Amino acid sequence: MQIVMEQNYCNLIKPMSVVTQEAISYIAGRREHNITSLKTRWKKFNKQCMGGIEPNTVYTIAGISGSGKSSIANLIQTDIIDLNPNEDIIVLTFSLEMVGFRQIGRTLSNKLRKTTSALYSSETDLDDDTFRKVINVSNQLKEYPVYFVDTPGTPTQVDNIIRTFYDKYVKNKHKHFIIIYDHALLTKQIGSVIETISELERVFIQVKKLPMTSVIQLAQMNRNIESPERINNPLSHYPMRSDLSSSDAIFQASDYVLVIHRPEILNIQEYGPSHLPTTNKVYMHMLKNRDAGKPCILEFENELMFNNLVEA
Repeated sequence: MQIVMEQNYCNLIKPMSVVTQEAISYIAGRREHNITSLKTRWKKFNKQCMGGIEPNTVYTIAGISGSGKSSIANLIQTDIIDLNPNEDIIVLTFSLEMVGFRQIGRTLSNKLRKTTSALYSSETDLDDDTFRKVINVSNQLKEYPVYFVDTPGTPTQVDNIIRTFYDKYVKNKHKHFIIIYDHALLTKQIGSVIETISELERVFIQVKKLPMTSVIQLAQMNRNIESPERINNPLSHYPMRSDLSSSDAIFQASDYVLVIHRPEILNIQEYGPSHLPTTNKVYMHMLKNRDAGKPCILEFENELMFNNLVEA
């Protein structure tokens, strides 16, 4: 038994020559476009993220409630399919905060330039012409290779779902496998929140190593950024690593940490020491970028009423 265990451990060890050849193969694959990042609609975002959504990478998108992080994840979900027609892609979305059909409602809002309020006939009934457009776009969306999970699970259950899905739909098929997880704090607890998040992050670190797999997780900010002391001090406006809930585990596991912030909803008139405008503005703070360089801030025009952000 001990000999078998020692042999199994030996299988986990790679010599430098093997790892170096893996690096060469990756560089050659990128050079020859056999390995590609999946483009989004945001060119500056793509530039900062090695061309878009990179394989074998964990992205964390964090923000306070109402900042637009779910809308960004929803846009990425459709963009990677719409804007990368030559790539074979499959998406597994954990829609834990809202049921799946409401995610589709946001997609319809974006594609039809109608608010979800109008689509859901909250004030006046949806007109026949728009409803026909809803049906037409919905028929197109039905063909998207996107699958939904809307029941929270423990980290172990999340891991089992991902690996079962991978074995059935992805393995040996040379597909880009995108996992979208909305959001980390809604994971079914196995102890304390910190213990649960730490275990979830360990799952994502292992899962991202599957071939051509990317993880996009959403995370919540704590309330510190909303304190009067922060709001009244321009030097403290920008989000920091410590503003993430369970920040240590999430930050360590992530290759990219992106914080979406709308200072306007905190009644901030001028944002940060550079006095950036806030009216109809959304800012993306790149707090961690493992591969491509130093932190930066990307500016967007707020079109969240249509579940959209326009790169400024």
